[in-house]
Amino acid sequence: MSLERPAAPNPYELLPAVAEFHVESDDVSDGQQLANDFLFNDWGMTGVNLSPHLRWSGAPEGTQSYVVTCFDPDAPTPCGFWHWVVVDIPARITEMPRGAGAADGLGLPDGAFFVRNDTGGMGYAGAAPPQGDGPHRYFFVVHAVDVESLADQGVTEDATPAVVSFNLAFHTLGRGMVVPTYSH
Repeated sequence: MSLERPAAPNPYELLPAVAEFHVESDDVSDGQQLANDFLFNDWGMTGVNLSPHLRWSGAPEGTQSYVVTCFDPDAPTPCGFWHWVVVDIPARITEMPRGAGAADGLGLPDGAFFVRNDTGGMGYAGAAPPQGDGPHRYFFVVHAVDVESLADQGVTEDATPAVVSFNLAFHTLGRGMVVPTYSH
């Protein structure tokens, strides 16, 4: 059975338009293949499973916190695959160091927390597309949020990435992203 299918759209183009701001990384770039450091270390993958460095600037006025996500819309599922969701990053933070997505949460700023990724684990789960599936895009997105805490809106560590995304639909002032790829 072939996994050949049409490319998924940019999922963020399907949402209401919001302000854009700048996101960059010392580790990943738009359209460039992810290095081994940022690949999963299970499911036949031999990556290091580190989250990449991210830095952002130019968020809209009124930003009170951030959410950082990594989403693969090209996964062979009808709903894509969530690799990383970090909620309630304080507005004073404008950078996440490499490895901040470690499952122990020690790399997160005070007050921030993970929700489970689609592997069922906490923290960052690196790229792991099926062999021969073609290139997958990994949308590392920083969402500028109009409330200090999504936890105050009912989002907890037990929430799914879909619940976080639903809440972001009502609280996102702006977003910026960097979109590397991976295939093998």
